[in-house]
Amino acid sequence: MVQEISKSAVLGAAPEGASDPNSAARAVRDMFTAIAPRYDLLNHVLSFNVDRMWWRRTARAFRDIVARPDARILDLCCGTGDMTFALRRQAGKSSPQIIGADFSHAMLQRATAKSSTQNGSGPGWIEADALNLPFPSAHFDLVTSAFGFRNLADYDAGLREIVRALRPGGECGILDFGEPQGMMGALYRIYFKQVLPRVGTMISGVRGPYAYLPASVERFPPPEEMLARMKRAGFAEATWTPYTFGIAGLYRGKKRM
Repeated sequence: MVQEISKSAVLGAAPEGASDPNSAARAVRDMFTAIAPRYDLLNHVLSFNVDRMWWRRTARAFRDIVARPDARILDLCCGTGDMTFALRRQAGKSSPQIIGADFSHAMLQRATAKSSTQNGSGPGWIEADALNLPFPSAHFDLVTSAFGFRNLADYDAGLREIVRALRPGGECGILDFGEPQGMMGALYRIYFKQVLPRVGTMISGVRGPYAYLPASVERFPPPEEMLARMKRAGFAEATWTPYTFGIAGLYRGKKRM
């Protein structure tokens, strides 16, 4: 009960040394800039390539929207674009407008470079703050975010901004880490807290981000709290689907009509 109460009071990400939302946002941007050159390699190595399956599964969950040629889709906190590209692949021969947005210039440089290797029309990219998006209200049919929402300095403000950007009836998909229970949870915590930070630091040469990662997951609200926050922000429907024993999961919301 103590853990749930404390998480319900959490404003957002709080990297070590951050004293307020502005300093937290700067610290997160600096961390991702530092690891951008090895980001893709580390994601695949540290997740044993399961991350690719999570992106594909999330894109399939929204296949009805993605298949519409008139759809407008935004992938928030897109990093180097893996979720954005998964949406583009799911679209197939359809040609919806897909935009990847991130506030790390270094991450977007990697995403843009990867675009040049893609067949067909690639996504568009924009450097933007997820808490202050440069788009009109009721603009998008779908907003996604994969493993980035957890790093926002203010979770509720992030949800409200997603709701603002969505058209009435538009959908949201937030893919992020969870905390599995039971024996799987015990093994996961050993790996996540002891093994992953060491391997991540060794490969990237940067300690901070991979010490921050398990702490950020531990700090993130549990599913029931996130669903309550989504409904308070303006989602008429909100669900959570666990992936791989709850190591990750998809939060799905639909904006009120």
